[in-house]
Amino acid sequence: MQRWRGLEDIPQDWGRSVVTIGSYDGVHRGHQLIIGRAVEWARELGVPAVVVTFDPHPSEVVRPGSHPAMLAPHHRRAELMAELGVDALLILPFTAEFSQLSPADFIVKVLVDKLHARGVIEGPNFRFGHKAAGNVEFLTELGATYDYQVEILDLVVRGEAGGGDPFSSTLARRLVAEGDVEGAAEILGRPHRVEGVVVRGAQRGRELGYPTANVETLPHTAIPADGVYAGWLTADGERMPAAISVGTNLQFDATERTVEAYAIDRVGLDLYGLHVTVDFLAYVRGMAKFDSLEGLLDAMADDVKRARSLTEAYDSAAARTTG
Repeated sequence: MQRWRGLEDIPQDWGRSVVTIGSYDGVHRGHQLIIGRAVEWARELGVPAVVVTFDPHPSEVVRPGSHPAMLAPHHRRAELMAELGVDALLILPFTAEFSQLSPADFIVKVLVDKLHARGVIEGPNFRFGHKAAGNVEFLTELGATYDYQVEILDLVVRGEAGGGDPFSSTLARRLVAEGDVEGAAEILGRPHRVEGVVVRGAQRGRELGYPTANVETLPHTAIPADGVYAGWLTADGERMPAAISVGTNLQFDATERTVEAYAIDRVGLDLYGLHVTVDFLAYVRGMAKFDSLEGLLDAMADDVKRARSLTEAYDSAAARTTG
């Protein structure tokens, strides 16, 4: 998949294409349907499928300080889009100047002059241009002038997550923030992931016999509510079952909120300085301060036991499904 940052990165000889535009944070199951349809349509027409997105999130430019928590950084979104068959990803730097583009200018500068859109596919609530004045009706109207077709995919994806509310990035962020990582996974179609570089912490886990990877997460990351979780730690391409702690260390009156992952049954790991990922499978318990060190150690042993059981059950079920 080609990746372009800015209109100037698009090859000058780029031909016609099918395009979809949006933030697509998380590339959740609703996004997957829209992007999948764009790929399908592009294959039918014999042209590439292009996704257009923005960095930073438009809200951060329009209303500084309002950047939403991110379900996936741009490089992760690119990986997920590539898996769906997308041919090119255009990340447009969203600046104050860019935010002033009228809907008509946006269509001409991006869809017509650069991407030579033959088809554009969006959801019914798509808005674009200065003050989000452009809508799908206007997009369709200008298609007659600039020789592109518009397809509106009016879909609502629901499940048990969020009590049956329509799947959205907003709902997924809310569930992550509440610690409902299983609900978020239903929306995303996979466990929620955070990533970052392993840095040195207080090393109390090592002293207690449970050395953890202290992950310095990327800016604006959607981090689950404080608590202990089951999941996986992946480093150097190796995926390891893990017990994950999120929050401040109440036992030792710490004040810094951290994400720490203990790779179950692994000894002698040296992960400092490595970029790792942490996938959240299930909530195990809330954070607590124990009356004694023995109480803490008993709880940690139980956390590891439950995390091992949950990850083994998940992997066994996945193996049966794919087998």
